[in-house]
Amino acid sequence: MNRCRIMIVDDHTLFREGLKILVKKIGAYEVVAEAGSCADALEQAREKKPDVVIVDIGLPDGSGIELLRQLQTLLPGVAAVVVSMHSKIEFIAESFRAGAGAYVLKESTTDRLAQALEAVRRQEQYLDSAVSPKVLQKLLEFSNRRAMVSDSPYAQLSKREQQIFRLLAEGVSPADIAAQLFISRKTVDNHRANIMGKLGLSSPVELVRYAARLGVVDLET
Repeated sequence: MNRCRIMIVDDHTLFREGLKILVKKIGAYEVVAEAGSCADALEQAREKKPDVVIVDIGLPDGSGIELLRQLQTLLPGVAAVVVSMHSKIEFIAESFRAGAGAYVLKESTTDRLAQALEAVRRQEQYLDSAVSPKVLQKLLEFSNRRAMVSDSPYAQLSKREQQIFRLLAEGVSPADIAAQLFISRKTVDNHRANIMGKLGLSSPVELVRYAARLGVVDLET
């Protein structure tokens, strides 16, 4: 059987090295690419075309969740495992909606990573048992929040506006957003003005609070 080709995306070199050692011990897999940022990951994905990506949520030039959406467009059907320190329902649910097949906490054991990799390889889903109780406790709360997103003015934003909204809510500057999305600063400013108008917001603080209510960002982070 051919080995499953993996790309690891995390901005901490030591953590990537540790993951490579774990993957090697599991067997049946080989790490063909690694990246420390969204931009690097997209470039490596185009070149190496991995079967599975292991992605952290917090990356220096954007969100790993947004990266998953871009990877699904670039490599339709690519399997993904999110390995993160975050155990909040909002991050977990958003990761699965973005295309992840498994979610594992960084504090978990090698066995759980192996189970996650095997699950996505079989096109199944896997959720770290360490977070499952929290997910069950907040399931109703999340369902209500999801309805809020579907029914709110946020749902009326274009895909590009939603992308810029998330980046603004995460604290990315307009200049950095322009560089990341390969658009002009003026275009970002125009989108931001449209977003604020459509959502009825008047300040960056209101935008962040609105994003937190929707579960797009976590104020604790």
